[in-house]
Amino acid sequence: MRWLEENIEEGFTVYRFARSSHRKIRTINVLERVNKEIRRRTRVVGIFPNEDSVLRLTSAVLAEIHEEWLTGRQYLNLADWTTMEKPASQANYRKSVA
Repeated sequence: MRWLEENIEEGFTVYRFARSSHRKIRTINVLERVNKEIRRRTRVVGIFPNEDSVLRLTSAVLAEIHEEWLTGRQYLNLADWTTMEKPASQANYRKSVA
């Protein structure tokens, strides 16, 4: 309980960001999607001749995804993050949570 009380503010950090970003911050959907794409590409090959070939394919997939995120999609609008609310004082925070 002591650890929880000391770290409760960090646990609720997501709520300091714009409401439109809450779901994207608290979920790991992006990571799951990356893992699914790597699995899909490696299943096509089936059996790899050595570890280096797996590493090359995985690196290529990750580089492709990285490039797509740099040039294409915008998962989080960082402009919303500049409007981050100031944290409430510890006393007020506990009253609002309870």
